[in-house]
Amino acid sequence: MKKYRKRIADDILKRKLEGKGAVLIEGPKWCGKTTTAEQIASSVLYMDDPEKKEQNIAMSELSPKRLLKGETPRLIDEWQLAPKLWDAIRFEVDHRGELGQFVLTGSAVPADTKEITHSGTGRFTWLTMRPMSLYESCDSTGGVSLKALFEGETELDGTSDISIDRLAFLVCRGGWPQAVDMRDEIALDQAMDYYDAVVHSDINRVDNVQKNPERVRRLMRSYARNQGGQVPNTVLAQDIFVNDEASMNEETVASYVNALRKIFVVEDLPAWNPNLRSKAAIRTSDTRYFVDPSIAVAALGIGPNDLVNDLKTFGFLFETLCIRDLRVFADALNGEVYHYRDKDGQECDAVIHLRNGKYGLIEIKLGGDKLIEEGAKSLRAMQDKIDTDKMNAPSFLMVLTGTGDYAYRRQDGVFVIPIGCLKV
Repeated sequence: MKKYRKRIADDILKRKLEGKGAVLIEGPKWCGKTTTAEQIASSVLYMDDPEKKEQNIAMSELSPKRLLKGETPRLIDEWQLAPKLWDAIRFEVDHRGELGQFVLTGSAVPADTKEITHSGTGRFTWLTMRPMSLYESCDSTGGVSLKALFEGETELDGTSDISIDRLAFLVCRGGWPQAVDMRDEIALDQAMDYYDAVVHSDINRVDNVQKNPERVRRLMRSYARNQGGQVPNTVLAQDIFVNDEASMNEETVASYVNALRKIFVVEDLPAWNPNLRSKAAIRTSDTRYFVDPSIAVAALGIGPNDLVNDLKTFGFLFETLCIRDLRVFADALNGEVYHYRDKDGQECDAVIHLRNGKYGLIEIKLGGDKLIEEGAKSLRAMQDKIDTDKMNAPSFLMVLTGTGDYAYRRQDGVFVIPIGCLKV
């Protein structure tokens, strides 16, 4: 039996079950939702078991309560096959009067909400899972704790053993649990298989509207070219036309992007809105990202060697990898990840803002002394713009790098930390 790799979501799920009657785990297909839920479940109902699927669906119509019997927490996998289970679970949670009763998982395709009469407020809580961070896949040594930085840690002792070639492979492989233990050539196939499934099947299942596979490919390729950019749908439409000699209007682009968002293929980064000393107008557009860099790699049809030979593209996709990992870590710290950009050209690639008001500013650079110096300079300029009379000063300034053997603190106080030694 394949050994389970501990996920950061494990502890989040445990905590959420202590506070609500039911937890719904959402996230992209293949990211490990069911496997993670199985670790804590005392009984399991697999709705899509081929031998029992029709019987389970029929029972959900006739007597859904019977499907909910079993030791708790009870896992209901692929619950969206029987949307009426939602209201049945809500009813059970109300009448049992106990917490931690159910965990729901399913494919990324949304359930038919016409079958649901209650939102679940007060009974359900949501947990978003993403592909594995480098720490979860054991590709990061975990020598530097993000939590410790927020708590004021200044002495760093982290080391990274990720070479530039290995980093290129990790960007292309992605954080898919199934791929982590495979030999390299086979592992790289997994993201391409995921991409093909999205193009030919998953995107159509969102709204049961058949979409043109070639148009989906063109859009995802354009999205990949614009990773880390704040581009509107009109620009994506123009990019598709210029690069593929075929047009997609803005409305079609918007509908396709919305479908990709619903199945957690894309997850854009919202803008951060701090209190500033100046009156600089803050850009509020979201920054475009896939949920995992390997999807962009598959959409572009490239591999590790291509990235090493094109450091500009490598840098953009490395940024996507870092945003993925920072989101995973922020979830465990009760925080969110944002970006910042204003009309004066001041930028910050990532801002982790916790519920307690603490925040850290992060610039993402592939590596090299010149880029690190640029990142540190930008962070200090960003710090100077913040009105600390109205909000806290940042807990830390960090240049997050792809290359480099050691984590360290510069004389100006900026941390330089390789992604290969970062953890929660």
